[in-house]
Amino acid sequence: MLSEWFATIDVWHWWTLAGVLIILELISPGVFLLWLGIAASLVGILLVVMPDLSWEGQTLAFAIFSIGVIYLQYIWLSRNPIATDRPMLNQRGQQYVGRVFTLDFPIVNGEGKIRVDDTTWKIRGEDGEAGIKVVVIGVDGTILLVKSQ
Repeated sequence: MLSEWFATIDVWHWWTLAGVLIILELISPGVFLLWLGIAASLVGILLVVMPDLSWEGQTLAFAIFSIGVIYLQYIWLSRNPIATDRPMLNQRGQQYVGRVFTLDFPIVNGEGKIRVDDTTWKIRGEDGEAGIKVVVIGVDGTILLVKSQ
């Protein structure tokens, strides 16, 4: 019964699926459903050229086209990164690299804490007393790496 339903899939089913996926892309975050919508529309175009393609072949073509367009998008974005005026927007720790802070708490055994604006960050660096100035030289996860200035 299910295989009979699959046997009735034609061009319009794939183009409808493509339209639904692209509309869902418009209302959801990210850019993933767009590529699946493009793959579904390519299967529709393939069915125009090869109308006798079985439903198994259509499904296989959809899988191959999906992987293909996602891979092409990956290659294109790696060669053409999105330009932004705030490249560290969602990398909060990276925003502090190069800034100088005064230690409120000493660094003991290579670890300590530092107050940055309204947040306390764990830091790692050479032992030092409270009151000395340190510069952030890197980030390791959620720990700021510092050295005395």
